[in-house]
Amino acid sequence: MPEPWRTLVTLVVGVATGVLSGMFGVGGATVSTPAIRVLGVNAIDAVGTTLPSILPSAVSGTLRYRREGLIRLRAVSWTSLTGIAAAVLGSLASHHVPGHGHLLMVATAALIGFTAWRMARTAKPEDAIAEAEPDTMAAMEDADARAGSSSAVATAVVHAPNRAWWRFALTGVGAGALSGLLGVGGGVVMVPAFSEWIGLSIKEAVATSLACVGVLAVPSTITHAFLNDIDWSYAIPLSVGVIPGARLGAILAIRASDRSLRLTVATMLGVLAVVYAVGELLAL
Repeated sequence: MPEPWRTLVTLVVGVATGVLSGMFGVGGATVSTPAIRVLGVNAIDAVGTTLPSILPSAVSGTLRYRREGLIRLRAVSWTSLTGIAAAVLGSLASHHVPGHGHLLMVATAALIGFTAWRMARTAKPEDAIAEAEPDTMAAMEDADARAGSSSAVATAVVHAPNRAWWRFALTGVGAGALSGLLGVGGGVVMVPAFSEWIGLSIKEAVATSLACVGVLAVPSTITHAFLNDIDWSYAIPLSVGVIPGARLGAILAIRASDRSLRLTVATMLGVLAVVYAVGELLAL
């Protein structure tokens, strides 16, 4: 493919990646990694090349979520603290995984599929009950706004049994290792962990995951840069495209119902996981 067209296609992939990242808090590499593989990047470099685009994507989407009060700073702090060290170790280990990088891609597909299954399983019919009572929900939101910090403290107390620091710390270890090892940003672990294991709402989980994804991408990007695993001719247009894409994705997620958000990400990731896994297994 001629250079100008390749850059344009990579830029479009960046926008799509940003939408996915902002809407689902998964870093976006689930789209950008296989896409740049198709455009000619080898398997091991594809892992590192997607990482520089994660930070601008995460910043863009996180700023939009912050306006809605959906970022949980305690979760970001503990998850990032343990995740940074794990991200560096995962990046260093990426060169020692057998299969010339193809097994890394297969593992990525498995993680995508697992995330899809968890999201579909937790898209419960009772979520629709809340959607059918807009007046009640609006009244609750107004009450929360009036209560201010007192409401936030009360909410933290109610959910405290599910939000022990070590749960966030363990989530950070898993997410950080995957960020460095597979270049997926770790969101495929954090979103279901925050939602199902820790007890955040789906929108809080997505927003908080996206903030963590940005932090964890920094050490992973630096490490892969030193390992010469980043093809900047692809990384730069990806990084530009994700900025408007992530903001749009965050807006779409904020406006969606919880159940719709879960089902949408489950369907999209499920299809992608199958296509992705088959392609990489055939390449082994």
